[in-house]
Amino acid sequence: MVATLNNGITMPLLGLGVYDAHGKEAEQAVLWALETGYRLIDTATIYHNETETGNAIRQSGLPREEIFLTTKVWNTDQGYDKTMRTFDASERRLNCGYIDLYLVHWPVKSTRRDTWKALETLYLDKRVRAVGVSNYLPPFMEELFGYAELTPAVNQVEFSPYLYLKELLDLCRQRGVVLQAYSPLARGQRMNDPKLTALAEKHGKTPAQVMLRWILQHGVSAIPKSANLKRLQENFDVFDFRLTDDDMAAMDNFNENFRVVDDPTVML
Repeated sequence: MVATLNNGITMPLLGLGVYDAHGKEAEQAVLWALETGYRLIDTATIYHNETETGNAIRQSGLPREEIFLTTKVWNTDQGYDKTMRTFDASERRLNCGYIDLYLVHWPVKSTRRDTWKALETLYLDKRVRAVGVSNYLPPFMEELFGYAELTPAVNQVEFSPYLYLKELLDLCRQRGVVLQAYSPLARGQRMNDPKLTALAEKHGKTPAQVMLRWILQHGVSAIPKSANLKRLQENFDVFDFRLTDDDMAAMDNFNENFRVVDDPTVML
C-alpha cells in the first residue's frame, strides 16, 4: 500500500519509526525491517540514530530508490539558517545520497514560520524530494496555509484508534496532505481493550495488527516503532485481511482522546 504525495512521488503507507532506538539496536532494527519488507524508515535529529539508520540502509544492499527515508529538524535547531545547517548535518550523518522527506518536528511558536521557509528552499533547490510537518494540529495547519508557498506533503502526528483526530484527517484530505501516525499502537496501553481483542479474534489477528489495519484503511500512513524482530514482522503482517465497514465504524468510536505524547497545542 502506497500513498501518492501532492507532488506526485509515492510513499509506502506502512513504515518503521526508530524513536528511542540507539546504537547497534537501531541499526539492527532497520536492517531487520528492510529484510522483512518495510521500505519506509523514519528517523529524526533528536533520535540520535541517523548514522546507524544510514549504516543499515547501505548494508541492506537494497537499491536506494526502493527506500523512503524521513528525518526531521528538532526544536532547538529551528529558524531559517539553523535549519539549513541542520539539514546538511543530517545528510552527512545519514550518508544515503539523499533524503526523501524532511519534516518540521514540532511547531515552535517563535521559529516555525522561518523553519518552513527553509524547508521550501530545500525543496525548491531539489535537495529533498518532499517536505512536511509533524505535530501540526488544525490551528497550526491553518496558520501554515496562511503563509506557505508550498503545501506540506505529509503531516506526522500522534494518531490511533484511541486518538482519532477526525477533524485533522478531514482537513488534511481536503488540502492534499497525507496524514502519518506515530505511536499508532498507543505504546501498547490499550491492547487489552475487550472491544479491540474481540475484533482481533474475529479476524485471527493480534490487537496491534487490527489497530494498524484501521489506520491504513483510513488512508493514513503508520510508522510503528519496534526493535524486536517478532514485533517488526507482526506489525508488517497486515496486508492479508481487511476490516469490514462495520468494523471500521466501531473502531472509529474507540476514541478517548488518549495521548502518550505531549499535546502540541501547548505550543500555541
